[in-house]
Amino acid sequence: QVQLVESGGGLVQAGGSLRLSCAASGRTFSRYAMGWFRQAPGKEREFVAAISRSAGNTYYAESVKGRFTISRDNAKNTVYLQMNSLKPEDPAVYYCAASSGVVLTTKRYEYDDWGQGTQVTVSS
Repeated sequence: QVQLVESGGGLVQAGGSLRLSCAASGRTFSRYAMGWFRQAPGKEREFVAAISRSAGNTYYAESVKGRFTISRDNAKNTVYLQMNSLKPEDPAVYYCAASSGVVLTTKRYEYDDWGQGTQVTVSS
């Protein structure tokens, strides 16, 4: 099991930027693919971005492609989500998650461990 703690959420104007961080502890971070998901009130948790163990592969939801960038620093046991050009439809609680699977995945149920989430709010 890996413990995950997100940070970096907050209030930003539409068009602005935020960088979320997710610090991992416990087991060897580099053995996990990492993902970011988000959940808005009344909606299901949805996939945002994922990055493979070595950062060689990344996936993005269509709604964030070109605006968000996922990255990781295995030496610091941290995964990041750089969010640019934030839109009114982006507000949600953002969660990072760790997957021990071999294949990089966008499926929520294939992630084993989750953080507590960080709130992102966008003002118009």
